[in-house]
Amino acid sequence: MKRRGVAVRGAKSGPDYIDPRFHAAACGAECMNLDAWAMTSERVVSLAIGDGFLLIEGAMGLFDGAPPDGKGATADLARILGLPVVLVVDAARIAQSVVPLVQGFMRYDADVEVAGVILNRVGSPRHERILRNALEQAGISVLGALYRDAGLQHPSRHLGLVQAQEREDLEEFIEGVADLVMNRVDVDDLVACAMPLPASKRDFSRSPPAQRIAIADDAAFAFAYPHLLSDWRASGAEISFFSPLADQAPPDADLIILPGGYPELHAGQISSNATFLNELRKASESSVIYGECGGFMVLGSALIDKYGVGHDMAGLLQLETSFAERKLHLGYRDLIASKGPFAGAWKGHEFHYAKTIHARGEPLFEAWDAEGNALAPMGLIEGNVSGSFAHLIDRADPLWHRGIRPIVWQLQTPQSMTAAPDAT
Repeated sequence: MKRRGVAVRGAKSGPDYIDPRFHAAACGAECMNLDAWAMTSERVVSLAIGDGFLLIEGAMGLFDGAPPDGKGATADLARILGLPVVLVVDAARIAQSVVPLVQGFMRYDADVEVAGVILNRVGSPRHERILRNALEQAGISVLGALYRDAGLQHPSRHLGLVQAQEREDLEEFIEGVADLVMNRVDVDDLVACAMPLPASKRDFSRSPPAQRIAIADDAAFAFAYPHLLSDWRASGAEISFFSPLADQAPPDADLIILPGGYPELHAGQISSNATFLNELRKASESSVIYGECGGFMVLGSALIDKYGVGHDMAGLLQLETSFAERKLHLGYRDLIASKGPFAGAWKGHEFHYAKTIHARGEPLFEAWDAEGNALAPMGLIEGNVSGSFAHLIDRADPLWHRGIRPIVWQLQTPQSMTAAPDAT
């Protein structure tokens, strides 16, 4: 699209830190996450609007979302934003049966318009002719067909694709993909499918958790949501970045955040980076420090890698984690914190393979899964230091609009009063 002079922005459906980095590199513009489970419709619209063409990548299948009712699916974004869907069909092992498959998606929900399909992993020109003939006879628009190509494959690891910033040939890779798409996809027809976005009616400016915020940012700590950083900047916060892998000390700040990422792949280096660890420990005396997922593990006393080797971490929380025995933790989370830099109600998600060997201290969050089932409290807080395995996506209704339970605040009154009223 850029080659054709179309100003384009990318967005990603749902909780994902890795794909957006590829979209940002390709578009030359920040890629926002649009999460129909964690965000209100108004919030989704406010993040979607902007200059130029918006292209949203889905997640999983079109109608796949959180239990019990599939909320948060890509189809929800299509409904909220009033946008058509281009269905990408894996055609590697299918021929004429592609028609009832696509028709099923087109007829499943009358409020979701499937404007056309792009065929993926097509085997040969003959295979493409069979697929195209069958779909076109059924009145289904085919916008393009990409053949199987080893050059399109990208290595993965346990949380998804290898990160964009770790690929030295990223620009070359993206340009190669663009060459293939320009030859195999009718980009003009794709652009012609576009519809105008609705107007945003609300101001979603949010108070930042601190005035001066320092955020770790490198291959080990890369999982920070752009929309939250944008919120904080818009509210006047000063945001700076530093690299623990480069053994940089955190900048002077009111709040220091260690985001998620892949610290387990760099545990030995992090453990040996004395400047980073010592200055982080000193900063905890006067600054608030918060860790999410991988950052939470680094705030603990030790991290055991997949080989069973232990590595000393910051020791600011009584926490020891391990990748020697992997265990998947995955799902959306409703969260409430009574203290810490992110006190209040939040929508978040959890996705990691770490096992907690030892954790002592005061929990940070009360937690529920997407179905409203109470979970064990999450995270730890000790003095100025806190964190958890949860990734925070967006603030939630403080009266718990999903109806799980109300938050009850006990009003503190002098002992001389005979009764202390409750407020819900």
